[in-house]
Amino acid sequence: MDIRDIACGAITLFTYLIYARVILSWFPASPNGAFGQISRIIYQITDPVLLPVRRALPLVGPLDLSPIVVVIGLSILRSAIC
Repeated sequence: MDIRDIACGAITLFTYLIYARVILSWFPASPNGAFGQISRIIYQITDPVLLPVRRALPLVGPLDLSPIVVVIGLSILRSAIC
């Protein structure tokens, strides 16, 4: 297992976390419950990448396009590395 395999796995895992974040945003969770704790962890992991992209994008009504932009970027990066 070389560094390329580790990077590909990390990119894939991060992409899945972004998908999970998008799905979790559709279902409000109690912050004290297990679902809320899992949601908070996923938000803490994905925020450092999504927040700068969100600030750079123009507003499109209530839609947050930052996950789409990041997933496309990760897909391009993954195809270049893997």
